[in-house]
Amino acid sequence: MTIFSPLKPRLITALALTLVAVLSACTMIGQQEYPLSDHSDGKRFFNRDGSDKGLADISRFLWESLWNEAEWPESVANPAVAAIPDRVTQGIRTTYINHATVLIQVSGLNILTDPIWSERASPVTFAGPKRIRPPGVAIEDLPEIDLILVSHNHYDHLDTHTLEALRQHQDKEPTIVSGLGNASLLRRVGYSNAVELDWGQAISVGPARVHFVECQHRSARGIHDQMRTLWGSFVIETDEGNIYFAGDTGYSPHFRAQGERFGPFALSIIPIGAYEPRWFMQSIHLDPKEAVIAHQDLRSQQSLGIHFGVFQLTWEPVDQPLSDLTEALSGAQIDPERFWTLEPGEFRTLP
Repeated sequence: MTIFSPLKPRLITALALTLVAVLSACTMIGQQEYPLSDHSDGKRFFNRDGSDKGLADISRFLWESLWNEAEWPESVANPAVAAIPDRVTQGIRTTYINHATVLIQVSGLNILTDPIWSERASPVTFAGPKRIRPPGVAIEDLPEIDLILVSHNHYDHLDTHTLEALRQHQDKEPTIVSGLGNASLLRRVGYSNAVELDWGQAISVGPARVHFVECQHRSARGIHDQMRTLWGSFVIETDEGNIYFAGDTGYSPHFRAQGERFGPFALSIIPIGAYEPRWFMQSIHLDPKEAVIAHQDLRSQQSLGIHFGVFQLTWEPVDQPLSDLTEALSGAQIDPERFWTLEPGEFRTLP
């Protein structure tokens, strides 16, 4: 019996091509100097607890992924969806588009998070994780977007092809906000209003106040820019209540700190997928049980689970996040109507 018998040729090819692409990717990020802080040495950023994954960890994860036997379907259809209103002035209307892309309509503002419409979450079009579900809303069916939030620069969260397409379909240039080090890339793809923030900084956009806050993750678009741009989460203060968008994060005390400062949240948008194997993912991605604890720490009245079932980024089966979330909510004695998920294109309005 050959040791290569469990391997899937298509997976091997995809991983190999993706690794080559990532190692050689053009990052469009120049070396920049930043003030020394408790999460920066002046050139690179780090999590305050010291957690990080180096190239050795990443290489081990990619190698061991060749033996991962979790089966995902080739494609899954989306349900029929309702048209999106141009503006919402009462309540919070949340439309799940896919992955970490959510349209938030509140106080007359249209806010889009971590937009990705590309077929692959990858630096190239011929390899890398390919979507099994189409976006729930076409770009041309979006209303006018006022604000785009980008939590960090990984390809499944900062997708330049999508950002270029969004810019072409918007009559007015939206404000786009991300962490330190990302503005130059965002400007190159058409956003002259790109704003970069450090943890604890904020800007006003229309009637909302947008805070960039700490989370536990990492950044890189290639081998030469590891941790050179800042990752984070967002707090959106509105007259309909505060909204939390986690982006990507592992579990840490930052959830409780933000719940104490900004909570209770009317809505928290929390990732529940891409969490196996835990030896690699625990410090950077929540699993559903940790997502439920984060929901409690944030003092969230309602939470939406995202970041699952579209791109196979990690080892768990496609529906595992949903069943694990159900079990975690039951174990914590939390009503599932308080922490829910949506199909791509579906929406929920909170009064």
